[in-house]
Amino acid sequence: MEAIDKLLKKPLWYNVLVGIGAVMILLILFFFSLGWITGYGKTEKVPSVVGLDVTAAQKNLKAFGFDVVLQDSIYVDTLARNAVLRQIPEAEEIVKKGRTVYLTINRIVAPQVDMPNLIGFSLKSAETYLKVLGLRLGTISLVADRNKNVIIDQLVNGKPIAPGTKLSSGTLIQFLVGDGGTALGFEVPDLIGLTVGMAKANLATLGLQLGNITSSVAIQDTANAFIIMQNPRLYSDQLDSLGMPIKNMTTQGGSIDIVIDKVAPVIKHDSIK
Repeated sequence: MEAIDKLLKKPLWYNVLVGIGAVMILLILFFFSLGWITGYGKTEKVPSVVGLDVTAAQKNLKAFGFDVVLQDSIYVDTLARNAVLRQIPEAEEIVKKGRTVYLTINRIVAPQVDMPNLIGFSLKSAETYLKVLGLRLGTISLVADRNKNVIIDQLVNGKPIAPGTKLSSGTLIQFLVGDGGTALGFEVPDLIGLTVGMAKANLATLGLQLGNITSSVAIQDTANAFIIMQNPRLYSDQLDSLGMPIKNMTTQGGSIDIVIDKVAPVIKHDSIK
């Protein structure tokens, strides 16, 4: 109390100067200790923990003085479960010691998705659909069907999979895809009445070609001669269940023999006989 009484007896200006001096001393002490308080100047390089098991990653980071927070988890079927997929800050960054490192890890349990109905889709569209759902494209097998690259059936482990079936993300989906009629073949085109030039153009679009060309008369301009007979014919000698003639079939790369004449034939559908 005596010291306070003495201080109060001093002039006001003296007391003000003492107060200012005390404040300045406190500020100086604060700024000099700020580096110690905040850890200023103490930095550390962030180690890479991507690919490590989360337990090993946490241990590694804490050994360097970092705090660790598991920020998120996603599922990647090609990587180990519980492995670190991403880290923030990234590896090799120089940061203040004690900073928090946020980790994204791979989920242990794969999420479930519903199998869509992709029958009738084009192969390209089906593949895009699978990626959106997190499913993977497996083997593609061609089957006899006139619709080329169209999904005929969808399978898992070789067995048909019904739409709506629950599947784990990353499941391989196999497809049976139409071959466009390559295996089945296609109907023999009708060339009767066409010129040789027209027939060649038509056959080329089908992947067919002209075979032997014969004529009962001398013809100089073969390209403009008319086809009066062809082999194979348009129809076979077999009848279907309704008693109608069955069309002959051919395959890509096949040839059709023709008989030509200068005069166009009268079309009476004799090729049915």
